[in-house]
Amino acid sequence: MAATTSSGPDRKGTRARDAFFYLFLTVFVLAVVAPVAWVLKMSLSTRADLLATPPPIVPPHPTLSNYSTVFGAPEFRRALLNSVLIAGATTLVSLTFGVLAAYPLARVRFRGKAALLTGFLALAFFPTVAIIAPLFKEFRELGLLDTYAAIIAVDSAFALPLTVWILTAFFRTLPRNLEEAARVDGASTFRVLTGVILPLSAPGVVTAGLLVFVFAWNEFLFANTFLFSQDHWPVTVAIPGFATTHTIDFGAQAAASITVTLPILVIVFVFQRRLVAGLMAGALKG
Repeated sequence: MAATTSSGPDRKGTRARDAFFYLFLTVFVLAVVAPVAWVLKMSLSTRADLLATPPPIVPPHPTLSNYSTVFGAPEFRRALLNSVLIAGATTLVSLTFGVLAAYPLARVRFRGKAALLTGFLALAFFPTVAIIAPLFKEFRELGLLDTYAAIIAVDSAFALPLTVWILTAFFRTLPRNLEEAARVDGASTFRVLTGVILPLSAPGVVTAGLLVFVFAWNEFLFANTFLFSQDHWPVTVAIPGFATTHTIDFGAQAAASITVTLPILVIVFVFQRRLVAGLMAGALKG
């Protein structure tokens, strides 16, 4: 009887905690999804519906005209290509240097390694606004203003610390016996890295690459500061261009935002298993 009596309150407490957890989870999901759903609704609304008071929850006259406006603008199509170029190049540069830096940090023992890794991670949180003016001056003297190289270089510099941190944590989880066997067969360090480590590190590399790509795809401050020509603008800078001095095309801006967000959602959905595996490996054994 005592066991039955004590288990009753425990079950009630567990149910209360579960109910609170699912309530919190529901509120959190709604808070995340609601803004995106509202922007989607705006992208399918006519201008009259957008200016209606109060605004309708569901567009009464759904239309794709806003998407026609967006894709009909050659500047936006060019901006999409620029974003792909900048984000892709930043990801490639960050992964290349990140792998070369993370492998020795994961395998070589030396004094101060923990402090070095902490310093790498601290650089990822350095306020970008604090270095805008010095970077602008340096890029002007080097003739790099209004070039892709300037944006790729600065995006890679800020993405590299997090890349090194993630890959170092993942490389630590890999067994050393495979490397030792490859070295016995006469493989060089570079051959071990490219032929043994990297094929086994696909989840970690994909995780780091996705995070870098999303960061570079969404970056606005550096692009808006260092790129003057509309031919070089990424989508984050081009979207505000749908506003003029006297009017703002809210529908086109919403359609452009959905268009820019959709590729990221597709990429994350396709690689979600590798993404979770990479993050969990670093979290459990990093």
